[in-house]
Amino acid sequence: MKKIILAAVIASAAFAAQAKDIVDTAVGAGNFTTLVTAIKAAGLVDTLKGKGPFTVFAPTDAAFAKVPKADLDALLKDKAKLTAVLTYHVVPGTVMAKDIKAGDVKTVQGSNVTLATTGGVTVNKAKVTTADIVADNGVIHVIDTVLMPK
Repeated sequence: MKKIILAAVIASAAFAAQAKDIVDTAVGAGNFTTLVTAIKAAGLVDTLKGKGPFTVFAPTDAAFAKVPKADLDALLKDKAKLTAVLTYHVVPGTVMAKDIKAGDVKTVQGSNVTLATTGGVTVNKAKVTTADIVADNGVIHVIDTVLMPK
């Protein structure tokens, strides 16, 4: 009996050590360097490491590469605008791909994004290329384009 309890404690500790929040999950993925840099510049690390839950439509480094360098550099220097852009990629709650329904959804930024499910999931026409990357405080859906609020 003691061996079973000890094994359960070890397994539980190992699982807890592996649990990662949205930020740690993005860092660990390796293809969100620009997004993580932007999250840090906007001062949103603590928020996205918080309880949540959050659904993040996360643009990859390749998505950020589509933004002209001068525009991206200016955005990274403007904390208010950067915060607005980043929070436009976040929806409150955990929304798994199977639960996504076509229509408008309010973002943390306050504006709506338009979700579509025809031919795969899209967010304002940005394609979800990888869905349901689970973090301990939400979920990440990888997108191929940076979303800009109007």
